[in-house]
Amino acid sequence: MDRRLALVTGASAGIGAAFARVLARHGYDVALTARRAERLQALAGEISLRDGVEALTIAADLAEPAAPGRILDHLAAHGRTVDFLVNNAGYGLPGSYAATRWEDQGAMIQVMMTAPAELAHRVLPGMIDRRFGRIVNVASLAGLLPGSGGQTLYGAVKSFLIKFSQSLHLEAAGQGVHVTALCPGFTYSEFHDVNGMRAQISAATPRWIWMDADEVAKAGYAAVEANKAISVPGAANKVIAALAKLVPDDLALAVMASQGPRFRKL
Repeated sequence: MDRRLALVTGASAGIGAAFARVLARHGYDVALTARRAERLQALAGEISLRDGVEALTIAADLAEPAAPGRILDHLAAHGRTVDFLVNNAGYGLPGSYAATRWEDQGAMIQVMMTAPAELAHRVLPGMIDRRFGRIVNVASLAGLLPGSGGQTLYGAVKSFLIKFSQSLHLEAAGQGVHVTALCPGFTYSEFHDVNGMRAQISAATPRWIWMDADEVAKAGYAAVEANKAISVPGAANKVIAALAKLVPDDLALAVMASQGPRFRKL
């Protein structure tokens, strides 16, 4: 195929769906993967009709260790290789660490840490050989802030994605491959509906701090094209990220201890 291919995980809604639309508008064929096949097919039909690109769908659950390999094997069977990878799939797991099941925590690590690392590892050699590649790891502002009680592994996993992206960014330098960690804050999507926190989060946050998924995706695309190792979209989020670097750890943890319950289900 003449057009390059972008693979987007968690593409059925939110930032993933927005990224798919942005990439199609920039002339990429897209491969969309998530668990919900019907939503993927609807989005693929929309993108193909509007942008005239090929849109492939692969229904897969990244909690299954074999899923990354199956996704890439499916694309290879269609004669396609990945030029642009968006590791977006993710979710929050509400509740205290002790009150949750390890099976659920382990599945979250598989989806949000192991699968992104494996997908990047599998597609990177081809990108280097072709002297072109883009990898966006959708992390979070939470990965740049001190830890807080509840959803204990979420911030930790996002911190991993940030450090991983920085290291991969340096490794790929000068080889035509750009790697970016995208760190959005509160974003209008289904994220807080899935974990049952929509009403609590909306009541605790001003509307001006929220961003649309399309804004976040556009910022992520621009950042990886500019080869930025980290992108924090939105003026408010940039201020929060900067303050997090300046405030002493003890004070930052005290702030998180006092404010964290407003945003967490314990």
